[in-house]
Amino acid sequence: MSEGSFPPAGWHCRRDDGHVISCDRERLDFDFIHRSLAASYWSPGISRQAVEMAAAHSIPFGLYAPDGRQVGYCRVITDQVSLAYLADVWVEPGLRGLGLGKFLVGTVTGIPAWRAVRRWLLFTADAHGLYQQFGFSGLVEPDRVMARLPSRA
Repeated sequence: MSEGSFPPAGWHCRRDDGHVISCDRERLDFDFIHRSLAASYWSPGISRQAVEMAAAHSIPFGLYAPDGRQVGYCRVITDQVSLAYLADVWVEPGLRGLGLGKFLVGTVTGIPAWRAVRRWLLFTADAHGLYQQFGFSGLVEPDRVMARLPSRA
């Protein structure tokens, strides 16, 4: 890993109330992550194998309650220079409204090693207000962006 790249061993961020964000892959609770993402609108019914493969090819972040239980998740796919894609942002429904989503998104997008990344992308159908607080907006030049979607045949 080159100098300035992320994540360094043991990286974590602790909130005053004891919630912690960590990119320690050993701490990830894939039962929680799979159950959460399979219930989401963007990946209904996703297999556990697909969830684990996506995490293996990304930089995953777990959000943990003070008791150590995983209560949130997201992952980033990035070359650490030109592009970073924020995906699978999830906070346990019963804990929403406590600022944990802000803590997760703000911490992850504010990592010093990623401040110079030229473009961050994400997809959302329902949390525009959250992401706008961290500089996300609709596409400024939609005619310059294309997507390739799987065939529905």
